[in-house]
Amino acid sequence: MPTVDEVTAALAKVLDPEINRPITDLGMVDSVDVRSDGTVRVQVLLTTPGCPLKDKINADVTAAVSALPGVTAVQVGLGIMNEDQLGNLKSQLRGGRPEKTIPFSRPDSLTRVYAIASGKGGVGKSSITVNLAAAMAADGLAVGVVDADIYGHSIPGMLGTSDRPTRVSDMIMPPQAYGVKVISIGMFTENNQPVVWRGPMLHRALQQFLADVYWGDLDVLLLDLPPGTGDMAISVAQLVPTAEIVVVTTPQQAAAEVAERAGAISTQTHQRVVGVIENMSGLPCPHCGELLDVFGSGGGRRVAEGLTRLLGTDVAVLAEIPIDPRLRAGADAGRPLVITDPDAPASKQLRAVASRLGQRSRGLVGRPLTLTPVG
Repeated sequence: MPTVDEVTAALAKVLDPEINRPITDLGMVDSVDVRSDGTVRVQVLLTTPGCPLKDKINADVTAAVSALPGVTAVQVGLGIMNEDQLGNLKSQLRGGRPEKTIPFSRPDSLTRVYAIASGKGGVGKSSITVNLAAAMAADGLAVGVVDADIYGHSIPGMLGTSDRPTRVSDMIMPPQAYGVKVISIGMFTENNQPVVWRGPMLHRALQQFLADVYWGDLDVLLLDLPPGTGDMAISVAQLVPTAEIVVVTTPQQAAAEVAERAGAISTQTHQRVVGVIENMSGLPCPHCGELLDVFGSGGGRRVAEGLTRLLGTDVAVLAEIPIDPRLRAGADAGRPLVITDPDAPASKQLRAVASRLGQRSRGLVGRPLTLTPVG
């Protein structure tokens, strides 16, 4: 029968598919058990639940151990690393260097962070993010936007900037447009090349956007999330647990049902849902002014009511934004409607939301008050 050391030596030839290092070096081999009948049981710890490459790891471990003389069967158990084990792995990968901190996750941060989320694509989430940011900046706030939709990045174009970030030492200086600091993966790719990354790379990109970019003292940071409740939504909750969620939907029943799921993720991430924005809530008739319900009606209200019941706290409808072709045209041209026509009905709704979110009081938890007691 092979010894435990021999099995471990064979496992050292198995590389993690994403990190490209031996799983033994990464602490992923939790235990090895060699039984008298030639059965070898290997317990492997994955770095994340639902690892998309777990089948490959399973197959590679099985192949490596099966090649040893005397092995009659291989049983691979898959577990998940705990927080301490993940911490040790991250420290090892950084070569012992301290991890950069994310200023917005510090307890003394006064920056209000809003994750703009939607259940499905095509509801105008990015257009709303850009117009909210531009409206807040026009009101005198220091605003930043992270284009966290790595696969479908569009924020720079909607803000009308093609500038590239500038690197100063180990910091990245973000470009600005309409007084808004912005960072996007699109600023690092050429010729509209697609980004083909798995979950860990998405997490690392967001981490770099938050920690490596020099944002300065922001009043508000907006995160334009991809549709759904996937990797990026989870990463935001991990990296900036104080981020609050704004859900965007259309009046359509199908969109509202999916949008409610996007807000319901807060039950697992323990984030606060600020409210719901209903976009494309109606098209004003150019002849009589009557509002035409092109995509139905009441979707935003249904999402807010559903989340209120689910979360046990009041979730408000922040705005019902009418359809305005100029909103779409402005996004294509890189000219936010709240800037080009601040008195348009859609602009008024967006500016009201921007004012409401921008003026919310920032918490003082963990912030030193620099008070000197009087004797």
